[in-house]
Amino acid sequence: MANVDAQPRNVVQIIADDLGLMLGCYGLKSIQTPNIDKLASQGTKFTNAFASTASCSGSRSTIYTGLHTHENGQYGLNHGWNHFQTHDHIETAPQIFNALGYQTGIISKVHVGPQSVYPWEWYAPGESRDVRENAAEAARFFDRAKETSRPFHLTVGFRDPHRDATRGGFGNQDEDVSHVEVPDYQLQDVDIPDYLSDVPELRVELVEYYKSISRLDKGVGFILDELEKRNLRESTLVIFMSDNGAPFVNSKTTLYDAGVRLPLIISSPDSDSIPGTVNPNMVSFLDILPTCIAWAGSKDLFPKTSNSEKSPKRLGRSLLPILSASKIVPEEQWQQHVFGSHTFHEIQNYWPTRYMRTHKFKYHRNIAWQLNFPFGTDLYGSLSWEGIRNSTPLPDDESDTPEVMLGRRRLTSYVYRGPEELFDLEADPEEINNLTNDPQYQGQLIRMRSETEAWQYLTDDVWLFKDGVSAISSQGYQKLGLKLPDRFDFDIKRPGNASGPFWAPARPKEASEQTTKLG
Repeated sequence: MANVDAQPRNVVQIIADDLGLMLGCYGLKSIQTPNIDKLASQGTKFTNAFASTASCSGSRSTIYTGLHTHENGQYGLNHGWNHFQTHDHIETAPQIFNALGYQTGIISKVHVGPQSVYPWEWYAPGESRDVRENAAEAARFFDRAKETSRPFHLTVGFRDPHRDATRGGFGNQDEDVSHVEVPDYQLQDVDIPDYLSDVPELRVELVEYYKSISRLDKGVGFILDELEKRNLRESTLVIFMSDNGAPFVNSKTTLYDAGVRLPLIISSPDSDSIPGTVNPNMVSFLDILPTCIAWAGSKDLFPKTSNSEKSPKRLGRSLLPILSASKIVPEEQWQQHVFGSHTFHEIQNYWPTRYMRTHKFKYHRNIAWQLNFPFGTDLYGSLSWEGIRNSTPLPDDESDTPEVMLGRRRLTSYVYRGPEELFDLEADPEEINNLTNDPQYQGQLIRMRSETEAWQYLTDDVWLFKDGVSAISSQGYQKLGLKLPDRFDFDIKRPGNASGPFWAPARPKEASEQTTKLG
């Protein structure tokens, strides 16, 4: 057993399903989330917290491993025919906390596998949205820990506010939720997110989505009540977060901020924490596991398990040193940029892309940019998307040619994307105006491209492509003399391997305007 401080220091990690930033404490006045808002007032609310990927299984795997999906192998969804699995040699949170002597557990949504890699001691998966029953299961977990005098690490994966199996529902008609009272939102009550267009079908869905969020909020309150009843709050680090953005087109499955900029609230009972802190520093969900390990009192952020020597080294940082920071910490003390990695959602949704984000700029490297950006099945089947795709085309700021719009984004630029995207977030927070061809931003583009590539090398990202070939998997041949041109994609018109510019050939003519060519 690893060296842990004597005083029990527990962790409760609450993960919402497809939430995004639609909470009262994050500025949405039209929704009622009093329990989550109260938690934020008691702890630290991060305003620049980022998931690595905008897909359920992948994002959860990064939280539980401290590794990007291209490192841990959970490239896409775990369930059904998708069947993506975390590699057997990867070290995970339940392995680590089992080794630390903790009672580990997970309740409701799991969505990663295999179970042998995620060996939670208390394993209570479920499909129900009954947040009272989820809380009752948590109560049983807490009682067992108290009976055995063990510290605990519990993850509660609420099912809300994910879509249900209907075209516009969010579980509000399920029999097992009828006893949980939520506000009766009306069509005129909802606010339309900037990344979506105001169509009647969207308002209908948002009413149901708001109800699902309010039920989630009730569940958070029930969990916190169970801790309070047992006098466990003063020894428990409570973390609230979402796995990815809201389940709408132009959000979930994309690495735009709507998909990966997410709520993160941490409530610490330590005396040096400042309730109500609003923390603007750049943090990654890969920082969650190191934070939990540090909170547990482990003398080593890398306690030994059977997979310790085989698993890649985690690059995340404990958030505890900056938990009470209400201003941006200097770069030399805290790295003020984050990276992200997405490869699949469903197994047919192959669209590998990487991103780097600072406070001011966002860079996307779209590896399979020649492919159309894919639609998740539940998003494509939604009533809101049907309403948007059949809406009246409108002229946008760039062209008088009418086009269907996603908020201010042209549908063309959503489906057809170039090999790189660069956005000035201060001027363009919705990531609409791609600056990769703007001479004024070439220096910034080159810097962020280089830093992203260096990070890909550091994390052995096999999707780091040079001349259409993985620069990582071909390293053995490179040692034997293979030279890869310094360009993203293979060019059938210039197939020679002489060193060439960093560039990409043109995609089909309908998207030629999206092509980036850099010398």
